[in-house]
Amino acid sequence: QVQLVESGGGLVQPGGSLRLSCGASGTFFKIYNMCWYRQFPGKSRELVARVHSDGSTEDEDSVQGRFTIAGDNAKSVVSLQMGSLRPEDRAVYYCNAGVVEREGDRVIPGHFSYWGKGTQVTVTS
Repeated sequence: QVQLVESGGGLVQPGGSLRLSCGASGTFFKIYNMCWYRQFPGKSRELVARVHSDGSTEDEDSVQGRFTIAGDNAKSVVSLQMGSLRPEDRAVYYCNAGVVEREGDRVIPGHFSYWGKGTQVTVTS
């Protein structure tokens, strides 16, 4: 079982910066990747950036050069440093983790996906 909690959202002016953070807690064997998604009103969630267990990252074209994703060495915390924010970046941002779970010393076969509750980012003058 994994719980994800996001923080860092808020209201900023265009061109400003925010840093989102997400922490994972609970019992698990391994977090394989952690991601940031965002959801615009009336639309489905879309991937913003992802960090894999080997440290590699991938970003949406719309945020490349502006947003940077990073995770700690245990892959239990992920951040999204957002710069040069634009009004069109306004959305609810969600943390997601891909997890292999355990019960005691037993690794549970399969993989599981967990979501945080989201944090609002608003960019406006």
